[in-house]
Amino acid sequence: MNIEYERLIENTLSILMEEFPAIAVEGLKGVGKSVSAGRLSRTVFELDQARDRALIENDMGVLSRETPPVLVDEWQRVPSVWDFVRRQVDKVGTPGSFLLTGSAKNANLDLHSGAGRIFRLKMYPLSLEERAIEKKTVSLASLFEQQRPFSTNIRGTTSISFGDYMEEVLASGLPAIRNYSSKRRKQMLGTYLDYLLSHEFLQQGIQIRQPRTLLRWLTAYAAAISSDTNYGEILDTATPGEGEKPAAKTTIAYREALERLWLIDELPVWLHGEDYFSRLKRAPKHYLADPALAAYLLNFDIDSLTKSGTNRQPARTVFDEKAGGITGRLFESLIHLSLKTYAMVNDAELSFIRTRNGDHEVDFILQKGRKVIAIEVKMSIEIESGDTKHLKWLRGTLKEGLTDALIVNTGPVAYRRDDGIAVVPASLLGA
Repeated sequence: MNIEYERLIENTLSILMEEFPAIAVEGLKGVGKSVSAGRLSRTVFELDQARDRALIENDMGVLSRETPPVLVDEWQRVPSVWDFVRRQVDKVGTPGSFLLTGSAKNANLDLHSGAGRIFRLKMYPLSLEERAIEKKTVSLASLFEQQRPFSTNIRGTTSISFGDYMEEVLASGLPAIRNYSSKRRKQMLGTYLDYLLSHEFLQQGIQIRQPRTLLRWLTAYAAAISSDTNYGEILDTATPGEGEKPAAKTTIAYREALERLWLIDELPVWLHGEDYFSRLKRAPKHYLADPALAAYLLNFDIDSLTKSGTNRQPARTVFDEKAGGITGRLFESLIHLSLKTYAMVNDAELSFIRTRNGDHEVDFILQKGRKVIAIEVKMSIEIESGDTKHLKWLRGTLKEGLTDALIVNTGPVAYRRDDGIAVVPASLLGA
């Protein structure tokens, strides 16, 4: 059964099409780019289909003769499409003329960047709001718009539990994969990764000399999600006991290729934090594009994640001692995935902050203009005073510069604490 999801990007995309002649919608394969862009198009060319590809290769001009908006799906299959569209923008420049969708970043140095002509918009796997498991009661848009910091009324209740969130981690934010049973979903995730790491790598002209090492490196990376573990430690974990490890330039090439496929999603540090703090970590936090992929690579199921069974041990990875338990970090990864979309539709930037000595950190910083919202993620149902210390530290430093501060958790009720910090169950938070 195919389920149609309402995607937040579509409203943003339709607004942008009123001004921009050409927009490239980019993102991980299978996130729904073709469906969403297709809903807003009058003419569609699918370049992963031989017939449409041959037509465009032999007569590129057809793109300018068909009824706009014209969607060119998987445009990278015929790279010259990019420059053709760019030139059409220079010649005509009619808003809403072209939509381009692609599942890999443009790595062709012979192509123009498109800067100033083709607007680029990234699409992510389904956020919690888009999955419609609950109706949101707290929106980031309303928090950004509040006239006074920490003044918005926070309310709402939900029956979504910790186990439900772990089910959402495993279910995937890729629309087609969510339709399957848990057993078939796991098989589909395996097939999906195999395809990305073989076929899509070859599409980029990258030969994998050590495919097992690449997969082990990606698995080690998955074990390090929601942490800023350095790449050397990830490599050591991926190749234990091996005297001859892959050369640094080889693993860098792999990492860059995975980033071009949108499989790896690094969260940068909050650059504006240096205006207030002198000693901040600069390393990014690691995430995979979909936490379901991390759970698959680490071979976790719902029982291991929820610790069910009388003799079952908590789910763990090699990085847990320094980075916290994997269950909590998978939950944080689910929130990260959702916040990427919420930030995008609010025209906000997403980052994090951590001091070098590790005494203070805030999981997520959203900044829109001069307005800043800080978010801490807690897997617990009940929130205690100690859970707010980092947000209070940040509030004390930024003062009026902090618009709001939230703890996102797995509890049943959204409310604002006496100290002003908002507590919001993850399912009740939306764009």
